[in-house]
Amino acid sequence: MSVDGLAISPAARDALQTWLEQQRALKGAAENTLTAYRGDVVEFLAFITQYNGESQGLRALSDISIRDMRAWMAQTRNTSVGPRSLARKLSAVKAFYRWLAEREGFEPTAVLSTRAPKFTKKLPRPLAVDAARDLIDCVELQGRDPWVAARDVAVLTLLWGCGLRISEALGLSGADAPLPDTLRIVGKGGKERVVPVLPAAREAVAAYLRACPHPLEAKGPLFRGVRGGALSPGAIQKVMASARMQLGLPASATPHAMRHSFATHLLDAGGDLRAIQELLGHASLSTTQAYTAVDTQRLMDVYNRAHPKA
Repeated sequence: MSVDGLAISPAARDALQTWLEQQRALKGAAENTLTAYRGDVVEFLAFITQYNGESQGLRALSDISIRDMRAWMAQTRNTSVGPRSLARKLSAVKAFYRWLAEREGFEPTAVLSTRAPKFTKKLPRPLAVDAARDLIDCVELQGRDPWVAARDVAVLTLLWGCGLRISEALGLSGADAPLPDTLRIVGKGGKERVVPVLPAAREAVAAYLRACPHPLEAKGPLFRGVRGGALSPGAIQKVMASARMQLGLPASATPHAMRHSFATHLLDAGGDLRAIQELLGHASLSTTQAYTAVDTQRLMDVYNRAHPKA
């Protein structure tokens, strides 16, 4: 049996599908996450089938050895997969095996004991406040039409002023206009959060809507492309790339950097890390710490100032 041209046994295919459905139903995994899980596990199962020269039914999968795991990792590295991507693939395989071992009653020691390759985590690089303002001003000046300029300013103001992901901003519909004081955003994994909307963001969106030549439809996209369709992330990325070149900003000045900047600037103004975590929609506080470039010394300084026994 094959999945996308990769040979795996019917039993393995069915087990994988069941696991993915449970990830969706019980853990609320996003479709992009499920697609990545599926691809990573299918690649692993197909390699094991080819490596051992026989169909890998569930019993055969329970006999995976450390040698098998090392061979898979070596082969994956040889296909120019970097350490970060390999670690992600291994994480998906381990998650699948934890579930499979519990269901089938075997010990997945060889898989779970396999160590992920070490890699250096790239910390996000937020923009300085002045740089963020200059970027928005530059975007406004370089717009091909006044309404396009107003649109681009509105999108970037939402990213910086509300901490939205670009997909969340572009996912707003006509029914969300005029923007209220708070927005209910459904983010990654279906996680819902309430985000305050600053007056500057509401005014920017209102200015865009007044200038937009395309009719506003409740079920249609709030932000339109030049031809009237939904605005694509690529269009905003292109606009920011042009602006950062004019301003001499680094390549890290992307739309997502505006979300990083939202978190960092809130923290610098005295915002609470837990509150910022909620505003960003992060499940883990450690993720928020990375977004805000918080280091150990910064946390210790806060502790020493705030603790009653300090």
